Amino acid sequence: MIILGVILLIVGALTDLSFLYALGGLLVVIGIVLTVLGFLGRAVGGRKTWF
Repeated sequence: MIILGVILLIVGALTDLSFLYALGGLLVVIGIVLTVLGFLGRAVGGRKTWF
């Protein structure tokens, strides 16, 4: 999820498509939150980390 978010951020910045940029940023933030929760021992959706 984090990797997809970074890719969308880059594509959105290069093409000036604001919805891709915003979606990429949202995916990065959600991915980081889910990863932190996984490191704290609270698996979300049966997974400890979301890439």
